[in-house]
Amino acid sequence: MSIVFTNCTYRYGRNYRPVLEDFSYRVPDGVTIFLGPNGAGKSTTLKLAASVIKPHSGRIGVDGISSRSREFRKHVAWMPQHITAMAGLTSREQVAYTGWLKGMNRSHAWSQAREVLAVVNLLEKADAKATSLSGGQLRRLGVASALVHECDVLLLDEPTAGMDPTQRRAFRDVLTAVAEADGVKILMSTHDVADLAEDADNVTVLTGGVIRFHGTTDEFLAQAPRDTPQARRAEGAYTALTQP
Repeated sequence: MSIVFTNCTYRYGRNYRPVLEDFSYRVPDGVTIFLGPNGAGKSTTLKLAASVIKPHSGRIGVDGISSRSREFRKHVAWMPQHITAMAGLTSREQVAYTGWLKGMNRSHAWSQAREVLAVVNLLEKADAKATSLSGGQLRRLGVASALVHECDVLLLDEPTAGMDPTQRRAFRDVLTAVAEADGVKILMSTHDVADLAEDADNVTVLTGGVIRFHGTTDEFLAQAPRDTPQARRAEGAYTALTQP
């Protein structure tokens, strides 16, 4: 199953220019890095894909199920850019509560919360208050909350923002493991290509609400100028694709 956009248009207010116009896209298998500068439309695209907002025209669906139906949300999980620790709840309780909100019964949500905390290497913090977690741990708690109801597509909005290099590496390893073990399709937005593109299966570049590139990571890196140093190929490819 995958999320498919068909000729979608979305604008913030009737008199505003569309953020996305006649937009069509299919989330591919594996881990896809969703690149673009601030204001490119990445967060809007993810919110539409998560059914947080609805397109003004066009269609979004997964396996024929419209994003306007409740069934759609059973297949899709969204981790917003800002994760809030719920006061008074342990890490496991917060994950289980999210599962309950997704329609899981309480016992299943409670048992599954432990499983997904193990997946994101946070099981040792299961009984710790969510408010005591570090920034990197809170990000992983957000992924666990997104995964608790066994989704088919995981949407992540700037998940590595504020992480140091070690935390970023550990976080990306978690995502790769989830995609490989569970077959979950992952679409992760970012505007920082410094060390992300090489870990992805696919790269999509969005500027001004328009897809400028979509392909495999190798195809993306090939967009860099020939004289670009190996260590800066991702940055070179991004610059070449997004410069006016």
